[in-house]
Amino acid sequence: MATLDRSLLANVPIFDAYGPRQLDDILASARAIRRPRGAILFEQGEEAVSFFLVLHGRLRAAKLTPAGQQVVVRHVGPREFCGLAAAIGKTTYPATTQAVADSVMLAWPSSIWPDLSRKYPGLVEAMLQVVGERLLDAHSRVVEMATEAVERRVAHALLRLAQQAGKPVKQGVEIDFPISRQDVAEMAGTTLHTVSRVFSAWESRGLIEAGRQRVVIRDPHGLYALAEGAASTQAPSR
Repeated sequence: MATLDRSLLANVPIFDAYGPRQLDDILASARAIRRPRGAILFEQGEEAVSFFLVLHGRLRAAKLTPAGQQVVVRHVGPREFCGLAAAIGKTTYPATTQAVADSVMLAWPSSIWPDLSRKYPGLVEAMLQVVGERLLDAHSRVVEMATEAVERRVAHALLRLAQQAGKPVKQGVEIDFPISRQDVAEMAGTTLHTVSRVFSAWESRGLIEAGRQRVVIRDPHGLYALAEGAASTQAPSR
């Protein structure tokens, strides 16, 4: 297997503390893989044989509930890890991850995790911090699902997307990857019909501009105020 260039890790903060030899050693077990838009990287419940670092593109992690409902858990972008089952002592992937844009990743076999843990404890601590932050985010979303009206949940979903992948444009802040109303519905725990009604109300107020798999937040401050309960368009409660 050809040695990967350590420059692939140059802009990933988690590797900043390591020198050339250490980076070469970390990359020795990695391989570069590509997935076109729409391709599955791994399935929920599948054996976690690898973990990944996104170099280019974007992935969507979605979990199927026992009731058969699909919930979008997170979008993973460049310089972010996914498939870290080994880091939390799991042997299977907790969610299905799919490319929502043409993507390039580095993949490491999960079997090397014990060796990495021993040789690079700082790297492991950083990865566990990432897992912890995602767990806190999941807890926040559970609270939202249980206590907030649907309009606020949809607003929170768009604001999270803007934080993860917002690109300043003339009209406001654009979500910088294809995002459908169904995706937003699955993030907010509601239906496509409800999200369409909410979006129509928000467009009439100048809060957003929504097209086919495209969303621009035209008034981020107004959307934030709505998410925090300061305004309402009287959308459905479910």
